[in-house]
Amino acid sequence: MTLDPSEGPARDFIEFVVKAIVDNPDDVSVEQTVDDLGVLITLKVSKEDMGKIIGKSGQTAKALRVLLRMMGAKHDARYNLKIIEPEGSMV
Repeated sequence: MTLDPSEGPARDFIEFVVKAIVDNPDDVSVEQTVDDLGVLITLKVSKEDMGKIIGKSGQTAKALRVLLRMMGAKHDARYNLKIIEPEGSMV
């Protein structure tokens, strides 16, 4: 089964996981763009939640990216995660 990357299964997955982790789920914004290089998932969270998304030594962010790569490998798509640092955050 091959998923159409433009339909957003990776976007929905990241949004679900991130909202379960953060203290301010209403501040979570996940956007998806598709181009020749693959699918770019852009994540924005409140500055208070940035540390939870990055994790100790970047472990949480790395885990999210690994899961996206696994999803992409299964469905013949290339997914990338970009985490936008909010202004004033100290991560």
